[in-house]
Amino acid sequence: MPPAAVRRAPYKDFLQPALQRRFASTTGVLLALAYVEALTLSRWNSLLWSWFPIGLPGIRTLAIFGSILPIIILRIAHSHMGIRTSNSPFDTIRRTAVSLATVETVITFALSAWLFSQTYLFSIPASSNLGWITYYSGDRARLNERALFYTINFIILGIAQGVLHVSLDYDRMLLGRVKPRREGDANDRPTTGWGAFIEAAPTVLVRAGMLSMIVALVNYVVLYTFLRRSAWGWALSFFRIFYNLPKSNIPPSQAPWSVLMLGRSIWAGFLLCLLWYFADMAFRLQLGREPLKNNQPLSAESKDPNGSLLNGLKSKKTRISAFAMWELALIARDFDARRKAIFEDIDRKDGPMWSQLYVTCLSVIKAIEERVDNYGKPPTPPPAPAEAAPQQPAPRLVQPPRNDDVWAAAPPPKGVRGTVGKVVSNVITSPGKTPAEVYLPEAKKRALEARDRLLTQEQKDMLRPENVNTLVRGLAFKVLITPTIGPVFQQLFRRRLTTAVFGQPYGELSIYVNAAYAVSKLAVSSITEDRYGNVQRDVPALIRTFTTVIKKLERFHDTLPIHWTDLNRSRECAEVEELLDALKDGLGELVTAFGQYSSDLRLTRADMRLAREAAEKPQREAPAPADQPGQPAVEGGAGAAAEANVEPEMQQLR
Repeated sequence: MPPAAVRRAPYKDFLQPALQRRFASTTGVLLALAYVEALTLSRWNSLLWSWFPIGLPGIRTLAIFGSILPIIILRIAHSHMGIRTSNSPFDTIRRTAVSLATVETVITFALSAWLFSQTYLFSIPASSNLGWITYYSGDRARLNERALFYTINFIILGIAQGVLHVSLDYDRMLLGRVKPRREGDANDRPTTGWGAFIEAAPTVLVRAGMLSMIVALVNYVVLYTFLRRSAWGWALSFFRIFYNLPKSNIPPSQAPWSVLMLGRSIWAGFLLCLLWYFADMAFRLQLGREPLKNNQPLSAESKDPNGSLLNGLKSKKTRISAFAMWELALIARDFDARRKAIFEDIDRKDGPMWSQLYVTCLSVIKAIEERVDNYGKPPTPPPAPAEAAPQQPAPRLVQPPRNDDVWAAAPPPKGVRGTVGKVVSNVITSPGKTPAEVYLPEAKKRALEARDRLLTQEQKDMLRPENVNTLVRGLAFKVLITPTIGPVFQQLFRRRLTTAVFGQPYGELSIYVNAAYAVSKLAVSSITEDRYGNVQRDVPALIRTFTTVIKKLERFHDTLPIHWTDLNRSRECAEVEELLDALKDGLGELVTAFGQYSSDLRLTRADMRLAREAAEKPQREAPAPADQPGQPAVEGGAGAAAEANVEPEMQQLR
């Protein structure tokens, strides 16, 4: 009886629980922060019940956490891999401004702000006079505009944060990129986890304070004046259901302005922004942690670790495949036992484990080559469906019946009457030229005559197409050098190159860097760990592929023209340069490890020479300090640099 087949658990069965555990730890941190903010709203009239969680502080904590819960759900629903790729910020705005995700984000932040505002208003002592309803002249109820002001301020704060959230792409998940360990890296590794959380806390405090202060001042000085009448009417319409309020919708003659109210609104907004920013930072740090559990790869718990990892690498979902590729790169660098198990796993249905990993990683790297080759080419139309050949009709035994009208009158006799009828028929069925064909040439003729009489020769020259294009481009340059509006429409070289190399609408750099490192590291380690010699057969194709991709990527980087709207004229692109560094590091390791075996691997001298040339890294000069002695300081910043770059273009246009 054959042994029972071992079930290969999908990689997501290990990734999803890990992400859920990290989500739970993030939620616990936010709940603790909500408890701290609840304590700041306590009245402290009792040594026990002012802080004891089972009581009003606990209820207030749950209410504050409930206001941040919609943001947590939003982050889970809208999180994505990779940077947003587009040719210009205007393209990004056009694509995301009216999308459903953007509308959901803004509404969710406004709802979160409204929930927090009500919790804040109900937590303030009655002596602060911030209740929605006040009483005067006995039992007569009146709407309190101070509560309305705070509510409007919070809603505006939520809308502003929602716009910032979409603009700065806070929904992106940041994944790590595995690189070779070198001397000195152990002491210089970046801080991760809660250590990074503590290091970034001062920056979060400053950002929260700045946003709450700016929104409160703008609302206090400008916005509330325009929103006051409509907000007052809406509030009265709602509270009239529960209270006997005056029928007039006219707000009081003067708004309740005071410095204390402005300061309190800034402080309350600061508390809410702290929740938002700490939630965002906790999500980024926790969900972007390495795919490890108890210092072991996530797939180590599977009965078939290699099979589960391979399932994740072949997943069509970017999140799963990116985490699986990250884990493979970590295995290739840090886990010797799992790396050896990959070389010894040769009895799989679809081929040895190494062969499948090799094909998967190489397909990821070749996707870059394919995008570079297809850049600027029209998309290939889908193949047309094959049409069935028309069937020949069977031969008729008798002639088909005639379609003539048997009731039609007899044809007119030939002669004068027949000729006249034919002429009349032609006039009716062929009316002649259309009005446009008759009058348009005449109108053009009149317009040219008027131009010759009214315009001088200099004015005629100005209306030539090339001069009009020069004028339009000159006006466009004036718009592009505007500090606030111009950058929105500039198609920078970095953005265009990133879009072409990584694709749209998102491009994840880590999956390419980790794929290049993993396959090259495994190949180098096979010299001492591959007992069956399966890897050496793929080394020549691996070296040639790395060489080709590097050469094409460098050539594409050097030959991609700079768009005329790019005023910086800089050909630097950090993302593509990091990808090239990863490919060059992997190729350099392959050349160093297998160089002495090149003849046995049937690699020609030309192959090795091209590979060494491709693996060489250019010497990058460090930028000179801005305040070196003997060098004048640059004034004007980016605006002055843009004007300096535009000046040669303007001279050409003139």
